[in-house]
Amino acid sequence: MLRLTDLKLPLDHSEAALTAAILKRLDIEAVALTSYSVAKRSHDARKRGAIALIYALDIETTQEAELLRRFADDQHVQPTPDTDYHFVAKAPAQLAQRPLVVGFGPCGLFAGLILAQMGFRPIILDRGKEVRERTKDTWELWRKRNLHPESNVQFGEGGAGTFSDGKLYSQIRDPLHHGRKVLTEFVKAGAPAEILYVSKPHIGTFRLVTMVENMRATIESLGGEIRFSSRVDNLLLEPTADGQQQVRGVTLASGEQLLADHVVLALGHSARDTFEMLHARGVYLEAKPFSIGFRIEHPQSVIDRARFGPQAGHPVLGAADYKLVHHCKGSHEGSGRTVYSFCMCPGGTVVAAASEPGLVVTNGMSQYSRNERNANAAVVVGIDPADFAPFDDSGSPLAGIALQRALESHAYVLGGENYSAPGQLVGDFLAGRTSHEFGDVQPSYKPGVTLGNLDSTLPAYAIAAIREALPAFERQIRGYAMHDAILTGVETRTSSPVRITRDDSLQSLNTRGLYPAGEGAGYAGGILSAAVDGIRIAEAVALSINGN
Repeated sequence: MLRLTDLKLPLDHSEAALTAAILKRLDIEAVALTSYSVAKRSHDARKRGAIALIYALDIETTQEAELLRRFADDQHVQPTPDTDYHFVAKAPAQLAQRPLVVGFGPCGLFAGLILAQMGFRPIILDRGKEVRERTKDTWELWRKRNLHPESNVQFGEGGAGTFSDGKLYSQIRDPLHHGRKVLTEFVKAGAPAEILYVSKPHIGTFRLVTMVENMRATIESLGGEIRFSSRVDNLLLEPTADGQQQVRGVTLASGEQLLADHVVLALGHSARDTFEMLHARGVYLEAKPFSIGFRIEHPQSVIDRARFGPQAGHPVLGAADYKLVHHCKGSHEGSGRTVYSFCMCPGGTVVAAASEPGLVVTNGMSQYSRNERNANAAVVVGIDPADFAPFDDSGSPLAGIALQRALESHAYVLGGENYSAPGQLVGDFLAGRTSHEFGDVQPSYKPGVTLGNLDSTLPAYAIAAIREALPAFERQIRGYAMHDAILTGVETRTSSPVRITRDDSLQSLNTRGLYPAGEGAGYAGGILSAAVDGIRIAEAVALSINGN
């Protein structure tokens, strides 16, 4: 087949117009066009009054060889790439030992799925509960202020991505099309087929719940085993002749030991006690940069009008999103810092995402429909290990965790010590005055928002940087710095503060058989990239078991 790219049509075009455009672009008669399918569809909103759809199409034609010759120098007419997934190994008939996967978020889910599809019958361990029980526990925090430390937004089947917008796009390099394998498996599990071709696919929480259950059933049908409420509290390690160590299994919180020479660590970015255990056991860790800030909420209609103009509300476009970056240039404490939007959730809600008692941390979530009144996103400032010293000056690789806990604990106090979050109107934040009452924008965060002054919630450099960035963002999106928009604090779990460093074989630098994976290990950010990393890790484990 042929891959035809960069074909532009008006927003309200008909199917006949798309067919006509293909015929015109390739200069062929209708009889030569056998069929076509959409490989990718995006939109160009630079001209808001005339938004165009941009297609990449896979075309079957009776003149393929001739067209490839005629368009040999045209980068937009090429053979369709092979995006099918190809397994790298097959389990031996006699499997001496089953691999362990610790964590059942997107990374652990796909590591387990790929291992199961190759016949390795993995055992998957998750400290939290199965997804429907976990959902009930999470709603208890949001509705009743009752936190379950082992079953919440961060821990349990599906991982932190379950309570999110379900974004399925990433900027990672993916030459082997592993991302296509992820999307294909999601469609098999119940996701809408459009995620295979829209430019920024998303699913939403409610659909993710059912999909995760279906994928769990697939793993079990292939001989895999999933154990919930099974927190890993220790590693079984054996010294090696070269001064390193070899993993031989894990010890669960129950005291049970499971033996395995291949252990995948797909922990997620909030498994702080597990990071502490790994550090104590001598597994190589290092502090890594991450970002801190607030959630900001606007009426979704404001974002739609700013992005789409008169086309706002068009069903093909849906709820508008945005991506903003500002490099601070002032003479204030935040000078030189970068402020950017993160995890933008159109038509969504801000959610309580704490995983430890006495802490407040925010995240964003949307359903597939994206039809809630507010748009929300994190507005965050990049920080690096040099910024961790005021919170832990020991040089420990866990210093970033100390910073997170300090900020989240202070937010808990400012919110009223009942899991309400501290908040401030954008206009008051920019003016440096305390907020006392909400305006037209009502915060969506549950269990509630306590208005006040956010200046003490983050280090002074972060406050100064965000104060400079918001007016700059206003110049890109009219209404962004509107007085009544709401800032809710704090957003500190943007990515892992720790990297469990690995080598070219994807094993820990100093612990053989241990495969750090996904977001918690510092090698992914978001559902798709974490899932892709899970596939890569599963392949490495499979090849190692087979002696490669």
